[in-house]
Amino acid sequence: MAMDNPAFRNSAFQQGGQVATASTQQGLSAEELVQMYNRPAAAPTQTDRMTVEDTIAKTGISFGVLLVAAVVGWQFPALAIPAAIVGFVLALVNIFKKEPSPGLILAYAGAQGLFVGGISGIFEAQWAGIVTQAVIATLVVVGVTLALFASGKIRASKRATKIFLVAMIGYAVFSLVNVGMMFFGATDSAFGLRSDIEIMGIPLGIILGIFVVLMAAYSLVLDFDMIQQGVRNRAPRKYGWTGAFGIMVTVVWLYLELLRMFAIARD
Repeated sequence: MAMDNPAFRNSAFQQGGQVATASTQQGLSAEELVQMYNRPAAAPTQTDRMTVEDTIAKTGISFGVLLVAAVVGWQFPALAIPAAIVGFVLALVNIFKKEPSPGLILAYAGAQGLFVGGISGIFEAQWAGIVTQAVIATLVVVGVTLALFASGKIRASKRATKIFLVAMIGYAVFSLVNVGMMFFGATDSAFGLRSDIEIMGIPLGIILGIFVVLMAAYSLVLDFDMIQQGVRNRAPRKYGWTGAFGIMVTVVWLYLELLRMFAIARD
């Protein structure tokens, strides 16, 4: 894959990774093979191999920590900025760390929870009901994407991934320019160019928001695809934490983009 979630940089999630084959069974007698076949299926803890079910469980734990921290952040919105800085640093550490660390991933979940909760509280004070809208929209996008992926109706492709890469670079450059203009006072609106520029009467932020939601949905497809690849490669069970981290990064990004898009629409 030309580009994917940086959380899945490890070779365990790449095509051509180590996979157990029948050749590993050479030298076994027919009776031994029959006995092995008749044994009950081993749990992930027994095989120490990554499974979809185990990854889902780790993802649930991570989001549980995030939600608990979000409640705290909602009550103390002043924690949002320092939590964002800590979360960014922890994200980089987890991305470039060779082996997944459950403690660091859960710490990232906690920092992101404080940030998301604080920002959500600030937005809710300005636009009542906006957090509920963003949460529902996030769940819908994730649910639809997962359903389409599970049914085989949508898959990651090299061409689509290259387009996704170019779009991500373009969006990152625009975001940096926008932040710079806001920082140096070139625009005094709350969302910078997203609010200042209109196309046929529609704020640029709404058009970009729809575009980014589509990108986030495709990023989820890449996440699901990499998790499946890890399972096929019989990656160690600990890499389920990497899968949980990747999904969490994408879902938080999706939620924040939806929150901002709805705020611009309210204005």
